[in-house]
Amino acid sequence: MSENVTVNELATQGPADAPAATGERADLLEALAKHRHFLRFTTRDLTDEQAGRRTTASELCLAGLIKHVAGVERAWVRFILDGPSAMGDFTAMTKDDEARRADEFRLLDGETLAGVLDDYAEVARRTDELVVTLPDLDAAQPLPKAPWFEPGAQWSARRVLLHIVGETAQHAGHADIIRESLDSAKTMG
Repeated sequence: MSENVTVNELATQGPADAPAATGERADLLEALAKHRHFLRFTTRDLTDEQAGRRTTASELCLAGLIKHVAGVERAWVRFILDGPSAMGDFTAMTKDDEARRADEFRLLDGETLAGVLDDYAEVARRTDELVVTLPDLDAAQPLPKAPWFEPGAQWSARRVLLHIVGETAQHAGHADIIRESLDSAKTMG
């Protein structure tokens, strides 16, 4: 991030050809931009090997966390646009589905930290564009089938965006712990 551009300015600029976000949309984008920055910042000055290293008892690594957050954000944006079919049925997951999900948390052969960060930047750009241009944040979709969702529940686009902010913030905290365990570097402080 350029020293001359603040997180708030990035959040409210939106896509080059779209109007700037204001009000609630600007607030959502600012919160999301802040947590995305903290998550990405944990990978500063790391090699691919370091970004893929597990440093705690969990399976998580920094590159894997960013891959996961990008994948989750991508899926939820598709959900806003296309409903539960964009996410599938979580009650019918196969062993292959579970293996693909586990791979989401690792830096795989042929993947690089730079590639993961570029993908995340593209996902973020698309989400930001949607936030600015979506006609109605109250538009709701039924949630996909999953053991963790109440049957028949619906989420509005606003609720989904708040979930993305929460997911990003939570994993930025995880990333900070992993980075501190890796080389004592901290995101803040």
